[in-house]
Amino acid sequence: MQTVTTYYLCPTNFRGSRIKAITSGKSSVVLDWDDSLNSDENHVLALKAICKKLNWTVRTWSIGHLHDGSTVFVNASDTITID
Repeated sequence: MQTVTTYYLCPTNFRGSRIKAITSGKSSVVLDWDDSLNSDENHVLALKAICKKLNWTVRTWSIGHLHDGSTVFVNASDTITID
């Protein structure tokens, strides 16, 4: 099972705002921030981009947010039961 973490990248003098998606396996993709979308939609767009890059067909993800503002997606098709 892999996780995908997405991060907002602040604009610089040379580039506008961007979003980066990185897998636990260290594959990554960076997209320009889409101002027509809200924050959650931009993070999901980055998730879709990394899945497309890696040819992942997983359709069900759980989402969580970390204290640093990043978003974590976990493949929800693998489940365990904790007693």
